[in-house]
Amino acid sequence: MLVAAAVCPCPPLLVPEVAAGAAPELDAARAACTDAVGVLAASRPDRLVVIGPAEQNGRGQHPQGARGSFRGFGVHLDVRLGRGGEDTDDEDTDGAVAERELPSSLAVAAWLLDRTEWSAAPLEGLGVGESLAPERCTEVGGEIAARSDRVALLVMGDASACRTLKAPGYLDERAAPFDAEVARALGAADIGALKALDAELAYELKAAGRAPWQILAGAAEDAGLKGELLYEDAPYGVGYLVATWS
Repeated sequence: MLVAAAVCPCPPLLVPEVAAGAAPELDAARAACTDAVGVLAASRPDRLVVIGPAEQNGRGQHPQGARGSFRGFGVHLDVRLGRGGEDTDDEDTDGAVAERELPSSLAVAAWLLDRTEWSAAPLEGLGVGESLAPERCTEVGGEIAARSDRVALLVMGDASACRTLKAPGYLDERAAPFDAEVARALGAADIGALKALDAELAYELKAAGRAPWQILAGAAEDAGLKGELLYEDAPYGVGYLVATWS
């Protein structure tokens, strides 16, 4: 059963070494993410599942101890998902899966967990494709929640990337209302609203968090969790949201 969740954005710029001189601009987002991870630890889970958007080569499971890197962003910084792989119980994990590099969203999550010195429970990662249908997302969430008595989720994903003229997706007038509804749903732990997010609209607005959020909605069915929105802003024209469910 799901006992807690934290929702965080996943831009590599969240890592100060990547942001370099612009690092202070996301200090408030980093602080909120740290607080959100603290809520996960306080929930005393026996399993943490980290979920984030991924390109084709990063989709699927990533075991505890899997490696990620920010070298593609010009920084010689490597991370690991957790402090080793000895606690993972995925019996079907083979060497090829273990050696796959984490997608950037899970690398950011690994950095967050290392920053907070996560040691509360064994963990694993799941890279999710942008095209995963809403119905399948909720099914996956239910399957994850059923795997253990006390499951926590760290859900990585950005909102729209179309909030300003200089945004990666340019300005789209639909972006701000879309992000506002997502922020409201995450802050209220509104499962129905998250399930109802339009996958096609999310794709057009480059909202990479849509599938992970809908997995969260599926995992939270009947969990009775309450939400709190910790951070909402759109630096660089991209919507960044931090929320907790507990």
